[in-house]
Amino acid sequence: MKLYSYFRSSASYRVRIALNVKNLPYDYVPVHLVRDGGEQLKPDYRKVNPDGIVPTLVDGHDAVPQSLAIIEYLEETHPEPPLLPKAPLDRAYVRSVALQVACEIHPLNNLRVLKYLKHTLCVDSDAKDAWYRHWIDAGFATLDAHLAGDARTGKLCFGDTPTLADACLIPQVFNAQRFNIDTTKYSTIQRIYDHAMQLDAFARAAPGVQPDAE
Repeated sequence: MKLYSYFRSSASYRVRIALNVKNLPYDYVPVHLVRDGGEQLKPDYRKVNPDGIVPTLVDGHDAVPQSLAIIEYLEETHPEPPLLPKAPLDRAYVRSVALQVACEIHPLNNLRVLKYLKHTLCVDSDAKDAWYRHWIDAGFATLDAHLAGDARTGKLCFGDTPTLADACLIPQVFNAQRFNIDTTKYSTIQRIYDHAMQLDAFARAAPGVQPDAE
């Protein structure tokens, strides 16, 4: 398998976590999202992923885009160890946490949105960063309350073993900290993050240890 990835991409980070949890070897193919206007937009990469985004997983001759689709694909093709619990209600719960991050929080703050704010709408850097912090804080406030109030939350989002929810949450915390958001005010999220980063699968997926880290 090949993973087209950028070290700071939170979507790529999710997939790296999943691959590591499942102990699946893969070749890392760096795609720099900023250099030369963005390597993801170049014709060679567009042949791999016409949307011009990362990550893309290539398994054999087949390419799978979109981080959650990739993780679900890995779950179906390599079910052990699982990233989703067995009971349908619990699976829905884990997916709901993952989707709150991937669909409600992350899209408002990804690179394309921030570049549009800055270069098209001419928002200055301070206002752009305020935009980022506003949507992270709004999302983390409700998510932290959700996790704190549910008996299924353990050392991680669902019990004590990694799930799809953790694969989505941990990269978002990393990104929040990059923008100087004090994540300690979200005590349950911070506790989960601190525990996850002690686990090998998460530590090896961290942006700073990737081949293209700057």
